[in-house]
Amino acid sequence: MRRLLLAPLTVLTLALGACGSHGSATGDDGRDISLPAPDVVATKATTDVPNCPKVATTPVPGGMPAITLGCLGGGRAVDMAGLRGPMIVNFFASWCTACHAEMPALAAFARHQSAVKVLGIDFLDTQPVGALQLAGRSHVAYPLVVDAKGSLDRSSPLPHISAMPTSVFIDAAGKVVRVDERAYTSEAEVRAAAQQYLGTSG
Repeated sequence: MRRLLLAPLTVLTLALGACGSHGSATGDDGRDISLPAPDVVATKATTDVPNCPKVATTPVPGGMPAITLGCLGGGRAVDMAGLRGPMIVNFFASWCTACHAEMPALAAFARHQSAVKVLGIDFLDTQPVGALQLAGRSHVAYPLVVDAKGSLDRSSPLPHISAMPTSVFIDAAGKVVRVDERAYTSEAEVRAAAQQYLGTSG
C-alpha cells in the first residue's frame, strides 16, 4: 500500500496498532509528547530543522484554524491562524511509509527556492524522536510543529485528514486554497503543485 489511509476509524486503529500503538497523545512511558523532552531536544540539535517562525497575530477568513501547536523539539509555539504564504503545510508522521518517500522531495524543494515556505506538522505521532530522525535523514531545513492529538483534524477550513501525507497550500493572504491528499515523489512534482495552486514555481 502506497499510503496509510486514516479513515474509517477501525482501519486507523488496526493500522496504528500494527505499527506499535501510534496515534495517541502520550508515549509508551505515559509522558505528554507535546512537551519537548530532553531526548527530543537533543535529536533536533543533530538536524538542520530550524526554530519555528514568528507568525501574524490575527486570523484571516478562510485561513488556518486558530490552534496553537508546539514547535517539535522545542522553541516558540505557532498559532496556525497566523500563517501566511505562499506556503505548503505538510502533515507527516514517523510511522507513515509514504511520508518517508515524500519528505526528501519537500526538503529539496524548500532548499532550492525561497518564494514558497514549507512547514511540517508531525501528526498523530507518539514518536517525536523518530519524526526528527526522519527529518534529519531527509535533509529537512524547514520548521516542524507537532499535533500529537490531531487537533487540526476537521478544524475549519480543514477537512478530515483521512490519509497521510497531506499537504495544505496557503496563499499570500493566509487563505487555504487547496488540501491535497497525495504523496509527492519528486521535487519536480512539488514544484508543479506550487505552480498550480499558489501561482509560483519558486
